Amino acid sequence: MKRISTFIMVLACTFASAQTIDDVLRYSTENLQGTARFQAMGGAFGALGGDLSALNVNPAGSAVFNYSEIGFTGTNYNRNNDAFFGNSVRNNTDNSLELNQVGGVFVFQSNNSPWKKIALAFNYDMVQNFDNEFFASGNTTVGVDNYFLNFAQGQALGPLRVQQGEFIEEAYLDIGSSLGYAAQQAFLGFQAGLIEPTVDDDNNTSYFSNAEYANVRQQYIQNTSGYNSKFTLNFASQYREDLYLGASVNFHNIVYDRISYLDEDGYDQDSPVQFTTFDNLLHTEGYGFSFTLGAIAKLNETIRVGGSYQSPTWYTLTDDTSQRINSTLAEPDIDFINFGIVNLYEEYKIKTPEKFTGSIAMVFGKDGLISFDYSYQDMSKAELRPASDPNFTAENQFISNTLGTVNSYRIGGEYRIDEVSLRAGYRFEESPYESGDFIGDLNGYSAGIGYNFGGSRLDLAFSRTEQDVNSYFFDGGIDTSALVNQVNTNISLGYTLKF
Repeated sequence: MKRISTFIMVLACTFASAQTIDDVLRYSTENLQGTARFQAMGGAFGALGGDLSALNVNPAGSAVFNYSEIGFTGTNYNRNNDAFFGNSVRNNTDNSLELNQVGGVFVFQSNNSPWKKIALAFNYDMVQNFDNEFFASGNTTVGVDNYFLNFAQGQALGPLRVQQGEFIEEAYLDIGSSLGYAAQQAFLGFQAGLIEPTVDDDNNTSYFSNAEYANVRQQYIQNTSGYNSKFTLNFASQYREDLYLGASVNFHNIVYDRISYLDEDGYDQDSPVQFTTFDNLLHTEGYGFSFTLGAIAKLNETIRVGGSYQSPTWYTLTDDTSQRINSTLAEPDIDFINFGIVNLYEEYKIKTPEKFTGSIAMVFGKDGLISFDYSYQDMSKAELRPASDPNFTAENQFISNTLGTVNSYRIGGEYRIDEVSLRAGYRFEESPYESGDFIGDLNGYSAGIGYNFGGSRLDLAFSRTEQDVNSYFFDGGIDTSALVNQVNTNISLGYTLKF
């Protein structure tokens, strides 16, 4: 086998799709973002409008504006994660600061038509901020050798060997592109010395572990970054005094990075393997399209009702992955399998489910208001596409059987004292899984204050959400996971200028 002492070239190879239910959920979920006023009132704006981020709920809301205006919002995101793993709890916090909303609306009045008003609006919102990190550490009876054994059983030994004159990094990429992900993981486990063939024959298809233990100690770090953003172009109109109609087209953009580090030791004293490290990097980029239709009606001076339809979002995405591994028994060249060796996957598509929202609000003149939104989304209809692709058939069936309907409830209120507005909100969102063992329900609270200067407004908001999530160390092979209690706290400051 030819060996080299340095490796500086980035090698890449294209693979067949290897996406899972986790990818679908990651891009189907929209977290509460938007203007400070929107966040402070729990996002309950479906029957209210008059806020740039309310366009995400009901596009008819831009016709509620009486004046043209522009606005922007910045948010400090604080993540506090308690990871429960192996009878121990580890805490980790992360902070990031983002400009999460920029938009404007242009209002055109008409005095000689039943169509009293026309509004054209645009808005950028960060609907999901992926910046996050958690750290898990503890003892387990399921070592990482089981991950490689799971993929290796049934794989012929011959292709897992590095051929004469072949670089190990070339073998890694060739196996992935020709035999698939499972064979590639088996190759890593074999070359790292974690697993061995039962018989030293190229036709052998059974393997055993070189790691001996009753339990092992694992340390796992997962760091994610990136965003899912939405740019909205909106048209709405007011008919007579009591009906608002609107439509929006939405352009989505995704950048997502996830890097994980696994260190494992604590094996038996005479175990051939005494330490293992296994790290994984995922990078995803893509874009999407959706549209929204909505209406708001004034039933009387106090009560307003609203309804909206958010179409499925059609995403087009590309992934690339990198891996690195080391152990006591690793082949001398195994360290050349590193983050410079890139697996490029074929372009794939995700269709997220449509969403329906119904809203009601009570407006008490200039004194304040109370608003309530209910949303329904059937997550079992999410799909990896093309659905005819045999790589997606089983996963789409798993999605259909595992995910269920998500009912969301948002309530918000505002009380005005001269130029000061006091706000509060509550948000509840059911788990997308039929069983809440994977992801729990989400609960959120918010509050805020705003000051109206006449031609402009300054708003401050505080929001907090909490949710339990089973975070799996790997996308397949074994189901090792940490139960992470996620507490996200946002502090947002927004400025709006009328003109």
